Amino acid sequence: MPLPVPDRLSDLPYAHLLTPHSGPLRSDERYDTVHFDGGEYTDQRAGGATFLECAFTGVALSGVKLRQARFTEVWAQAGRWVGCDLSESEWQDSTVTGGVLAGVSAHGSALRRTVFRGCKLEAVNLRAAVLRDVVFEDCLLRDVDFGDARLTDVSFPGTTLEEVRLRGARLSKADLRGAVRLGLPDGHQGLKGAVISSTQLLELAPQFAHALGITVKD
Repeated sequence: MPLPVPDRLSDLPYAHLLTPHSGPLRSDERYDTVHFDGGEYTDQRAGGATFLECAFTGVALSGVKLRQARFTEVWAQAGRWVGCDLSESEWQDSTVTGGVLAGVSAHGSALRRTVFRGCKLEAVNLRAAVLRDVVFEDCLLRDVDFGDARLTDVSFPGTTLEEVRLRGARLSKADLRGAVRLGLPDGHQGLKGAVISSTQLLELAPQFAHALGITVKD
């Protein structure tokens, strides 16, 4: 697309307004220009919380409940999100860079103008999510489920896809040409509306042939 991504905390337009956070996360709390730096949050409940112009640096979240939370103009760097519940959360104009998301449930979430750069997403549930203007740049997506999701203007430059499921997904101008590898166990399922390269087409040809009942012999 590409979307502008701040490389450093000081690059954020609201960096001078950030105040350090202390204490636990709380449900339905509004966090405005708050800096979460290097903390560890385990099994806390922060459902419905709003994060506006906040920064997360080196933060570790484990088993945190963030259902229906809202992240607007949030910048997260080098964090770990493990076993978190982000179902029905909303992300807009946000960046996640150099982080790990593992065993995360983001079912039914909505992401708009959001960038994941240099991240590892493993066993992430994005079923029925809505993604618009989202970039996965230089990432590893392993065992990520986009089943029944809607992907519009989503791209994957430099990203490796392993065991990524698209069955039932609805794609519109989803650009897969920059992906390093397309590991799609569902084969052609869900690829309607995607943009792929001629090389990728050749790689996927055996799966297309199998789906059509074609036997290829030399």
